[in-house]
Amino acid sequence: MTGSVIFVLLAIEGLTILRVTPLLGIHVFVGMLMVPFVLVKIGSTTWRFAKYYLGNPEYRRRGPPPPTLRLIGPIVVVLTLAVLVSGIALLVAPTGWRTGLLLLHKVTFVVWLIFMALHVLGHIAETARLAPRDWLERSYAQVRGAKGRQWLLATAVVVGLVVAAVMLRDVGPWLALGRG
Repeated sequence: MTGSVIFVLLAIEGLTILRVTPLLGIHVFVGMLMVPFVLVKIGSTTWRFAKYYLGNPEYRRRGPPPPTLRLIGPIVVVLTLAVLVSGIALLVAPTGWRTGLLLLHKVTFVVWLIFMALHVLGHIAETARLAPRDWLERSYAQVRGAKGRQWLLATAVVVGLVVAAVMLRDVGPWLALGRG
């Protein structure tokens, strides 16, 4: 479910890129809203990775992801963090750093987009099949940990909204400079 939420937020974020200067407030808001979800996703993936490689029978039974996805996974994580951190830094770093940070943000985004497209294509069928299970009444009771995941997702929404609202104040100087 977390991946599905991220996918929707990324689609909105992608639309803002088409006209980023007038949509910079939305771009920043959605980007900040996404941060807790990305951290949850990285945390859950790291958990599954550790459980699998430490030999937990339940995780071993499910098996590893396909080799291509295992290879690009760490690259996706590093690039995702680079895009998010450079975006946040653009809002809070001194004005003199903005040109370099903006270039870093744009370059890491382009490289990230390539790897993320492969990642999404590799997981789209599985995500479409599994994501609703935590929320559908008929399967909710059968899915172990569904309640905890629902609370984690709800918490990510609240934290994301707070962070997004707080960071929105840092968009003004960018709009004043005509940068985007």
